[in-house]
Amino acid sequence: MPTNWKKRAAWVLVLGLIVSALVWFAWPRPISVDLATVAKGPMEVTVDDEAKTRVRHVYTVSAPVAGRVLRTPREVADQVTADETVVAVMRPSLPAFHDARTHEELEAARAAADAGVRLAEAEVRRIDAALAFSRSELERAHTLARTDAISAKALDKARLDVETNEAALASAKAQLDVRRSERTGVAARLSHPSENQTADPACCVQIRAPVTGRVLRVVQESEAVVPAGAPLIEIGDPANLEIVADLLSTDAVQIRAGAAVRVDGWGGPPIRGRVSRIDPAGFLKVSALGIEEQRVRTRIDLVDPADTWSRLGHDYRVIVHVTVWEAPEVLTIPVGALFRKGETWAVFAVVNGQARTTPVQIGQRNNRVAEVVSGLSAGDRVVLHPSDRVTEGTAVAERSQ
Repeated sequence: MPTNWKKRAAWVLVLGLIVSALVWFAWPRPISVDLATVAKGPMEVTVDDEAKTRVRHVYTVSAPVAGRVLRTPREVADQVTADETVVAVMRPSLPAFHDARTHEELEAARAAADAGVRLAEAEVRRIDAALAFSRSELERAHTLARTDAISAKALDKARLDVETNEAALASAKAQLDVRRSERTGVAARLSHPSENQTADPACCVQIRAPVTGRVLRVVQESEAVVPAGAPLIEIGDPANLEIVADLLSTDAVQIRAGAAVRVDGWGGPPIRGRVSRIDPAGFLKVSALGIEEQRVRTRIDLVDPADTWSRLGHDYRVIVHVTVWEAPEVLTIPVGALFRKGETWAVFAVVNGQARTTPVQIGQRNNRVAEVVSGLSAGDRVVLHPSDRVTEGTAVAERSQ
């Protein structure tokens, strides 16, 4: 009898252990979650976007005439002085090639010019001979006039012939010069580009720097033939920088001139700035994803001393944070704790170790925290980034860091 009792007691003990183990495994455990505390503190709302620095006044030196610009002696970052430093040198360009028909036309024009020169030379010789004859006639008339052998009218007629022939000879020589100039012009048009042709250095145009500063960009570095007005080099003062940000039009309408700006993401410490101008007109810009966006150009002045941003240069990339709203002390929670419930915002507040759905009213919000208008109090604990395992009444425990 005692033996049976001991066996039954052993079986009851084993069965109790099994039931206890099953209950322990089936009993719901608290879910490990990240928790955040609702607290009061300063808050600001900013518009964040990429921007770039820019020299406030960039001077583009252009070719004043069409011609051949020589290889520039200047490099980027070279110091230049206004009206002293030569930044580019231009020479006349070589004659251009012409096609076969144009060549034949020019050959015919040169032949005609040669014939015109010969005709003018023959005319000069003819008039020169007539002038010599008229001068001899005038001498004979003077001789006869001393003995009254001819009339005064005949003497005057001889003088008139000499003066007429002298004027005709001057006209013929001028006509000969015209014909020779025409032939020279046609011959010049017939010339071809040649490597042996060198331009007279005295005919070069030296272009000097319009302002004192540094070379920002060499547009035309190598020797080339350029048209009038072609950009050659850009000059500016790197110490006179501003920041240009192309913001979305929906963000730009929230910004006012004079708004504070924090500049970072350039490789150095944050820099303070201030919005100086918001353009009244926007423009279309296609993003990297191919989305058409309306952008508004916003200019920002640097407020901090130049020593803090002296390593910045022209066209450097920066990140700007333009302040559109700020408060010294508001009740805030991380935006990661918020989720939508119907038309309102809600959070999972931790009450006695359980998650309770709590509707909240949200005011201002940035990418880190949101302002709590109502629904929570300072010191309340909320679940961060709740998963689908967290529901109303779920037991939760803070995850150990």
